[in-house]
Amino acid sequence: MEAFDLIVIGGGPGGYLAAERAAQGGLKVCLFEKRALGGVCLNEGCIPTKTLLNSAKLYRHATESENFGVKSENVTFDHAQVIKRKAKVVKTLVGGVGMTMSANKVNVVSAPAAVNGRQDGKFKVSAEGKDYFADRLILALGSEAVVPPIPGVKEGVESGFVMTNREILDETQLPKTLAVIGGGVIGLEMACYFASVGVKVTVIEMMPKIAGPTDNDICKVLQSEYEKRGMVFKLSAKVLSVKPGAVVYEDKDGQHECPCDKVLLSVGRRAATKNAGLESIGVEMNRGAIVTDDTLATTVPNVWAVGDCNGKLMLAHTAYREAEVAVNNILGKKDRINYNSIPSVIYTDPEVASVGYTKEAAEKAGMKVKEVNVPMMYAGRYVAEVDGGKGFCKIVLDTDKNRVVGVHLVGSYASEMILSAAMMVDTELPPERLKKFVFPHPTVCEVIREAIFKL
Repeated sequence: MEAFDLIVIGGGPGGYLAAERAAQGGLKVCLFEKRALGGVCLNEGCIPTKTLLNSAKLYRHATESENFGVKSENVTFDHAQVIKRKAKVVKTLVGGVGMTMSANKVNVVSAPAAVNGRQDGKFKVSAEGKDYFADRLILALGSEAVVPPIPGVKEGVESGFVMTNREILDETQLPKTLAVIGGGVIGLEMACYFASVGVKVTVIEMMPKIAGPTDNDICKVLQSEYEKRGMVFKLSAKVLSVKPGAVVYEDKDGQHECPCDKVLLSVGRRAATKNAGLESIGVEMNRGAIVTDDTLATTVPNVWAVGDCNGKLMLAHTAYREAEVAVNNILGKKDRINYNSIPSVIYTDPEVASVGYTKEAAEKAGMKVKEVNVPMMYAGRYVAEVDGGKGFCKIVLDTDKNRVVGVHLVGSYASEMILSAAMMVDTELPPERLKKFVFPHPTVCEVIREAIFKL
């Protein structure tokens, strides 16, 4: 019997960090990953998309910088080279995760694994005909793209006409036209990339606005910026079918066809819990996601679930924190997660970042709130670096408790600035204390300081 103190199923951000922290805490750990270490984030999500988006930003700056005194001619974009570099970046980082596992003496098994009940008081996990045993389990099963039962989608996927984020990140030829089904975070980031490098992009979204629960005013800025660059948005539009060369959709004006060379299917993700054997130990589920509490414990003692598979907040950095909370509790250190102070980012150009409640969500939760909205133009560096930008910073204050409960940004460096906002939300410091923080000058993050002084 090959026995471990802890078995982790899934080698994405939550899984590999849990394995690392547990091993550092003195546990004998076995980690299973069926594809490549790093999971969706590293191989077909966070890192690959940011590699592409950075290339698109460089291209846009090279072709749209005359107002800054920079003139260029005959600038070309080599998409195949971008994909080649993406593969190199991914390979480097996957290798780094592997080295970290080795350095911490984590036993890594590269194979699909499933829970297979219990034996002799231990959990049994089976992979490729071999059984492994452990006193504790961490489930880090990740998520998968939702493929809705839209007529023609299955055939489109099989022919290569319809792609998910996995396939499109390996596509070496740029289509002339692209229809994106879904205007959420993933869809917008990919639409941003392709539109920035000359592809005619149409986003078809079922809701009346893009970017899901993102602040309404931010959504308007984002949509406006991309419409200026030629992107087309079809909102409150229901996709009826996909046929070779077109997407058929319906809106208030009737039925339409959107001709396109390729389709990106991006209507969301769901917990990848099928065929994981969870029923063999009685783990409670909710619509396919594993039920957990704020210590990441499941309904089964000594079993935790981290990352996308618990359906809480499908972000890599959420999985990191969940992994730390789960392992801390395994090691006897009481810890809990606060989902309200976890930031989220949309890596479009301009960037979007937010943490905590919007004004509408806070009021719905029963809070009395004050909201301030300060243009990014209040920050000297933003004016120096952005020509005519429409960015802004919103802060939402709970007036009864005198604490910041939400911060929302759109503009350059938003992804880097949001950490300070998340700390404001998490620490619950009153505005009078926040006003004593010294922000470096000139920086774009000074807009947060300006907003604080307007509370």
